[in-house]
Amino acid sequence: MADQYDVIVLGSGPGGYVAAIRCAQLGLKTAIVERENLGGICLNWGCIPTKALLRSAEVLNHMKHAAAYGLAADNIRADLDAVVKRSRGVAKQLNQGVTHLMKKNKITVHMGNGVLKSATSVEVTGGVDGKGGTETISAKHVIVATGARARDLPFAKADGERVWTYRHAMTPKQMPTKLLVIGSGAIGIEFASFYNDMGAEVTVVEMMDRVVPVEDADVSAFLEKSLTKQGMKIMTGAGVESLAVSASGVKAKIKGKDGKVAEADYSHVIVAVGIVPNTENIGLEALGVKAERGIIAIDGYGRTNVKGLWAIGDVTPGPWLAHKASHEGVIAAEAIAAELGNKDVHPHPMDRANIPGCTYCHPQIASVGLTEAKAKEAGYELKVGTFPFIGNGKAIALGEPEGFVKTVFDAKTGELLGAHMIGAEVTEMIQGYVVGKTLETTEAELMHTVFPHPTISESMHESVLAAYGRAIHI
Repeated sequence: MADQYDVIVLGSGPGGYVAAIRCAQLGLKTAIVERENLGGICLNWGCIPTKALLRSAEVLNHMKHAAAYGLAADNIRADLDAVVKRSRGVAKQLNQGVTHLMKKNKITVHMGNGVLKSATSVEVTGGVDGKGGTETISAKHVIVATGARARDLPFAKADGERVWTYRHAMTPKQMPTKLLVIGSGAIGIEFASFYNDMGAEVTVVEMMDRVVPVEDADVSAFLEKSLTKQGMKIMTGAGVESLAVSASGVKAKIKGKDGKVAEADYSHVIVAVGIVPNTENIGLEALGVKAERGIIAIDGYGRTNVKGLWAIGDVTPGPWLAHKASHEGVIAAEAIAAELGNKDVHPHPMDRANIPGCTYCHPQIASVGLTEAKAKEAGYELKVGTFPFIGNGKAIALGEPEGFVKTVFDAKTGELLGAHMIGAEVTEMIQGYVVGKTLETTEAELMHTVFPHPTISESMHESVLAAYGRAIHI
């Protein structure tokens, strides 16, 4: 069969559609296959619509504390249906934006379920409505970008009524009164934060010894204290033994860190215990693609062990983040272009140490690089600096004095090994440290950088100074 395309991208999430656009920019004839919505889970059911929900909760929280700012706001209430409607509107707008980008870049869109028939051909069946027949398309290269879905617990199958995944939690049929969140990773904590601000009584159960366990221990401790102050019940070192679901609610048996099992009643449960890659039934096994537990093995450029077949995003090793998927998409596109003879592209492999992570709870969390504990485990001699927001004028003026910035340096070389933040708008600041790490910055360059005043970002500067005993405002 003659090649119809240079590249086919299977999946149109933030990895897939970005890869397709970069391929098209490099002059490659490109097609993309999508079985549901352009933009994938992130734009339609993940990253973006959840931030719209969290923004509504944030505004509500500010209104409830209007008196602290010298303002009066009476009869404050939340309209959950309107909040959800706004979130879905934001998702629709971005979905339409991706549709426009496909047309602008002359990328052919094949709507339907895609299955690899070979390393260079894809069978597309069904279309969004399940009607549309079957077609086979081919290309010199295929990029697998099929993403992931929520992981179920054996005893907690989501039904969309009382037991939810993140998707159900974004379009709730009713407002939870008493909510149990299983898992305290980014997804679990964000929904716990949203529903707590919206007025639900929230309990979070985490099997590890602290919440957001991938973050620095100091961040975890600060967040748990903050969430508890906000009225949440946090149970770490605990596990849900069983759920009994009825039409009126859910009875949960929870084993605490003391080993004792207690029963409690909840109106709803959100299961947020990780993700499962969408790598089944797409033809990988028949092609002999190397994978472990569904995660496809790749090199630094996205190549699999099968010539012509590439993989990016949540089907590859973590971290499983949208921005990591997008960057992988660019790398793979440029590597493919280079293989096809383009001499003007010079792709670099992904450096996972420089991928930031953000959690948009209240307070926000952002980090990049090694935690203090991981850096010690790696054998580094450290210099660590922490600066609290209470010493930052802008944070106090905003009424957001809770939080801190922590930086971890190699004491011998001055290399920035990691940075960890919790507090207002830290997700908008972390890129400063990411740029620094990418440029292999030491403490000297960061100390000599002029930070604007008054900004919360001055806490970043002070944290660096604190690591070397030079903090000014604390």
